[in-house]
Order: sequence, then C-alpha cells, then structure tokens
Amino acid sequence: MAPEFLRGEPSNEKCDVYSFGVVLWELLSMQQPWNGLGPAQVVGAVAFQNRRLPIPKDTNPELAALVESCWDDDPKQRPSFSSIVDMLKKLLKAMLGGSRGFWQCVGCIA
Repeated sequence: MAPEFLRGEPSNEKCDVYSFGVVLWELLSMQQPWNGLGPAQVVGAVAFQNRRLPIPKDTNPELAALVESCWDDDPKQRPSFSSIVDMLKKLLKAMLGGSRGFWQCVGCIA
C-alpha cells in the first residue's frame, strides 16, 4: 500500500500506481515483498521511514526507473496508468525486436 494511504492521508488512483509498482517488483524479484516483517513493521518502513524494496540488479534500467517512478514520494509525480502501459509496450517491443505482439509472447515467457 502507498505511504500516504498507510498514514491515513487522502488517496486517489496514485495509490494504485504505487501498489502496481510493488506488483512489478514481485514479478521482477520473484519474492514476497517485505518478507520477514510483520504488518506493523511494514507500515513503519513504508509510511514513516520511506523505505523501498530493492530492485534486482539485473533489471532493465528503464524498467527499474518505471518501478521507482511508481514509488515516488510525491503521489502527483507518479506516472499515470496510461503512461505506464505505453512504457511497458515500448519495453516489450524492444525486448522482442518488434516482431511479436504481447499476446504472442506469453508462451515464450513460460
């Protein structure tokens, strides 16, 4: 959950963008976020200590930057979902050399 939500501040779709960044992190790391911390510890780390999950070192730099932008301290600075989709399409196209659509690549990932 987004820091501002955990602090009880007003929230909007930018909280969902923050959470989407955590989901991307889970896909990149293949780990459970904040493993080993209890719920209160996670709230403290995220909402009051401004801690973020470590992005795996082998992550594409543009994808790492996207995840980090989803976690921006200022919700207004987080990207919109439309810009996230555009960036993910661009990254996927670059990874595939522009030869396939996403729906055609699902089998090659598995």
